[in-house]
Amino acid sequence: MTITKDMSIMEVVQKYPETVDVFAMSGMGCIGCAAAHFENIEQGAMAHGIDIEKLMANLNEVADAQA
Repeated sequence: MTITKDMSIMEVVQKYPETVDVFAMSGMGCIGCAAAHFENIEQGAMAHGIDIEKLMANLNEVADAQA
């Protein structure tokens, strides 16, 4: 797994810009949110009631396609 749920949201977005769409489609408007600078993916998903396992699978699918 390339991306882990303890990584910060902004760290992931900076390293894998294509993940912005995954976050947005899952209900996390992360780029405009101040919390994205200090929350990790799991915290953000919990705050928005998002299935973390599904989100992680989708994020890693996009990240792996970039590799």
